[in-house]
Amino acid sequence: MTQVEESTGTPPPGQRSPLSGWLGVVALALGTFTVVTSEMLPVGLLTPMGESLRVSEGVAGLTLTITGLVAAVSSPVLVSMLGEVDRRMALCALVAVLVVGNLGAAWAPNFGVMVVARILVGIGMGGVWAIAAGLAVRLVPAKSVGPATSLVFSGIAVASVLGVPAGTYIGAAAGWRAAFFAAAGLGLVVLVAAAVLLPRLPAERTIPLGGVMSLFGNAQVRTGLIVVGFVVTGHFAAYTYVRPVLEDVSGVGAAMIGTLLLVYGVAGVAGNFLAGAGAARSPRKTLLVISSVLAATMIALPWLGGSLALAGVLMAVWGVSYGGVSVSTQTWILLASPDAREAASSLFVGVFNGAIALGALIGGLAADGIGITAVMWVGGALAVSALVTTTVGRAPAAVRA
Repeated sequence: MTQVEESTGTPPPGQRSPLSGWLGVVALALGTFTVVTSEMLPVGLLTPMGESLRVSEGVAGLTLTITGLVAAVSSPVLVSMLGEVDRRMALCALVAVLVVGNLGAAWAPNFGVMVVARILVGIGMGGVWAIAAGLAVRLVPAKSVGPATSLVFSGIAVASVLGVPAGTYIGAAAGWRAAFFAAAGLGLVVLVAAAVLLPRLPAERTIPLGGVMSLFGNAQVRTGLIVVGFVVTGHFAAYTYVRPVLEDVSGVGAAMIGTLLLVYGVAGVAGNFLAGAGAARSPRKTLLVISSVLAATMIALPWLGGSLALAGVLMAVWGVSYGGVSVSTQTWILLASPDAREAASSLFVGVFNGAIALGALIGGLAADGIGITAVMWVGGALAVSALVTTTVGRAPAAVRA
């Protein structure tokens, strides 16, 4: 992988102890875990939240949509506004915004206050994710950038396995507000860890918002973002409705659904590290495999999911393949824009979160208009589109070992 040679005012990785660099990477991973957990927390708390705030579950679900859309819009804007601000300071400030948002959600006496709180969470999430995504390369030697980037993005995969279920458990044991208080407490831990474990990280290159948007003119960046749009939209079109699909196809109960989703989540963590190693060498080849497996799995589930054993296997394969999407696509973007990693990462975060919202919308339209299993056909078709784009589009050069 290309090593950063420009002067940033920060000692290069080779001049810092390996331990200090990896501790910084761990702090970033904890940060991505915290922002994704904060974003997804309402998923397991919709019923008690809606009852307490006197809104329907559907309206309460807007707290997730609002956060994702705010993150999508604010990420590129924030990166351009930060200018030459030291990235450690910026990261700490954005985590502080996230903490305030979670505290506001925990306190919210009505839905209006909850919306404001979730907007703050979206701002903090979009900024933290965009900044953290490109920092691993500045903390460790070039040969360790692939594993370090995988570790940063493992926070996202682990959040889907542990973060949301843990929040749901806290909500059941101590009330839904306690879950948001816990997320705020975790944010404070991240704030302290970032302040203590990260070195000074001066901005590498100041890019105005127009410059950020001009990265769409980079064919490699543009291709990577289109792939992100197809694969993430396809995944969430299908995965958002995977529970009713499994109930309809496999006839399984709630307890077994939970087990299948746990299998998916654990497999996703493994897929994150497997894909990270491959993407560091060739993001195109890695994403060709991921898109192919995702398409085949989603299309096969309505046919083969009637067998509980096969449904479990398909959920595990789905988890492994999608678990590698974040790290593989982010690696593509970083390799495609080595002189503007942070700006490109902000576009990545924006497209990624926008695709989450779009996927849930398209899946809902397909489920209501055609039938619940149709979401799998839609998801599979979009994964095929990602496969075609990856094949014919401009990709960054594979890295020689």
